[in-house]
Amino acid sequence: PTGSLLYPYGPQQGDKTNPKLDDGTSEAIALSVPFTFYGKTHQTAFVNNNGVISFDEPVTQYTPDPFPLVDGRPFVTPFWADVNNVQGGDIFYRQSTDPALLGDISQHITQYFPKSPFTATWAFVATWDHVAYWGSKSDKGNTFQAVLTTDSKMFYIILNYWDIQWTTGAASDGDAETGLGGIPAHAGFNSGDDANFYNIPGSQTDAIINITTTSNVKVPGRWVFRVDDFQAPDVDPPQLDNSCWL
Repeated sequence: PTGSLLYPYGPQQGDKTNPKLDDGTSEAIALSVPFTFYGKTHQTAFVNNNGVISFDEPVTQYTPDPFPLVDGRPFVTPFWADVNNVQGGDIFYRQSTDPALLGDISQHITQYFPKSPFTATWAFVATWDHVAYWGSKSDKGNTFQAVLTTDSKMFYIILNYWDIQWTTGAASDGDAETGLGGIPAHAGFNSGDDANFYNIPGSQTDAIINITTTSNVKVPGRWVFRVDDFQAPDVDPPQLDNSCWL
């Protein structure tokens, strides 16, 4: 959409499209630039229909759990909920070294984190485009995006929320007519250790419907986190460190 927070996406950008399958996932994606997530480096990612980018193994779970996850799975979670792309919407992803995209990302991150000038050399963009919820009896759709990016030293996650119309699938006790109630969506990230994680405010409450108005970088609908292992271990509180400023 014009004026959108979203970075360009879709088949015309060279995106791949996830299969139309409830609780489905992408194929295993070999990252051309390994992604360092709080001291662990990952070379394989999955874009899971239910609003999760996972590392090393796919995720079919549709009702979210709060972070930190007890089983230590590393997640980047723009909007973990029971998406059903069979009923509506598409999930796209690509790795990119396109100069225009990297230029925009670099400008944004340097603006938000001026003490650490950043020139992106690689980005991974996953976009959920007007996706429906499981059991839907409406035409509601959610559009949101997650971006992983690096300059090979610093590693960032950008979460963009353009249009959020539902929070909960019917199997998570949501209302099939409204897509609300039950156990609402979860947003944030889980590094896989017990110290470095972030639950975006409103997660798993009805308030998550308003995530298009919230931010940690003064851009409504955008959350940005630095997620490499760049802090001394004694920083307190560890789940916030310098990765975001309010």
